[in-house]
Amino acid sequence: MKRSVSVPAAGAAAALLLGVTAACSSSSSSTSASGASTGASTSAASTSGGATTSGKSYNMTFIQGVAGDGFYVTMGCGIQAEAKKLGNVTVNIQGPTQFDSTLQNPIIESVTASHPNAILIAPDDVSASRAPIAQAMAAGIKVVLVDTTLTDPSGAVSQISSDNTAGGADAFAAVKQLVPGGGQVLVVNTKPGISTTDQRTAGFAAAAKADSKFSYVGVQYDNDTASLAAQVTLAELQKNPGIVAIFATNLFSAEGAATGIRQAGKSGKVKVIGFDADPDQITALKQGTVQALIAQSPYTIGTDAVDQAVAALQGKPTTPKIGTKFTIITNANLSSAASQAAIYKTSC
Repeated sequence: MKRSVSVPAAGAAAALLLGVTAACSSSSSSTSASGASTGASTSAASTSGGATTSGKSYNMTFIQGVAGDGFYVTMGCGIQAEAKKLGNVTVNIQGPTQFDSTLQNPIIESVTASHPNAILIAPDDVSASRAPIAQAMAAGIKVVLVDTTLTDPSGAVSQISSDNTAGGADAFAAVKQLVPGGGQVLVVNTKPGISTTDQRTAGFAAAAKADSKFSYVGVQYDNDTASLAAQVTLAELQKNPGIVAIFATNLFSAEGAATGIRQAGKSGKVKVIGFDADPDQITALKQGTVQALIAQSPYTIGTDAVDQAVAALQGKPTTPKIGTKFTIITNANLSSAASQAAIYKTSC
C-alpha cells in the first residue's frame, strides 16, 4: 500500500505529478475475501506497453493486499483496463478482508490450485507470504509482485511499486515545510513486516535523524486499525509534548492519528502527513485534520503488472523492478487537474 518534493505549508508550490493515470476502466469487478468477479475480455489481439496478446488467451488473478481498499480498487481498475485493451486477457480479483497473511495465504493456495496463467499479487508479509507464492511459481504460474514485495522475491517476473523509502523521506521534507522551526516527530505505522510501510518508516526516520532541528521519537504500531492508532497517538503526545508532526504511513494510521490529536486537544498544533489518497483521506485534508497527502500511482502499477505478465507468458524480456511515482496533494492544490487525477477510486 507506493515519490516527490516537499510541500509548502501555504501551498506555494504546485502539486508534483509524476506519472499518475487519470482514467479507470469501464469494466468492473467486485472483491471479497473468498473470491471476485471476472473482468471482461476481448477477442481482438492488440499491443500495449510492449506486450502483445497475439490472439492467445490468458487468465490472470489479481490477489489484493486487502479487499475494498481504495488503493487496491484503483490498481484493479488499471489491471482490468489494460487487460481489456490488450484483448484475450481475463482477470479475476480476490483479496482478504484484512491485510493479514494468515487470511491471504489460503487465497493464494486456492488460486494456485485453479492454475491461472499469471498471478498479480500484493504479498501481506515479506516472509510469511513467500511459501505459497513459491508454490505458485513452482506450478509454472507467472507471478508479478505489485505494491508490496518479499524478502526473497526470486522467481517473480517483476516487482512493481512506488519508491517507498523516498516517499518516507519526502514526507519528512513536507514536515520541514509545515514546521520549519523543528521539534519532535513521530511515525504511526501499521505493523512490522510489511515491506512498503517499513520502507516509508525507514526513509522518514533517516531523514529526521539527519536534521538537527528535529528529534525522532520513534514509531508506534496500530495493527492497521484507526482506534489503536488513536490510542498510541494520544499516549505519545502525553509522553512527548514536544511532538509537532506525525507521519502516518497509511489510511487507518492517519485517521487514528488525527483522532488522537483531537483527543489531546492539539488540533492545528500537530501536523499530520498521510500516505495515499482515498476519498476519506481527501475529506480529512479538506477538514484540516491532515495537512498533506502523498498519493501513489496504483492505476499505473496495475497496467504495468498486466504488461509484464503478458510479456513473460510470451517469453519476452521483462523488467525486474519498476518504480512508479506519486503526487503531493495539499488543500492549496487540491482542485488542480493533477491532484484530482491522483485521488483513488471507490469503483471502476
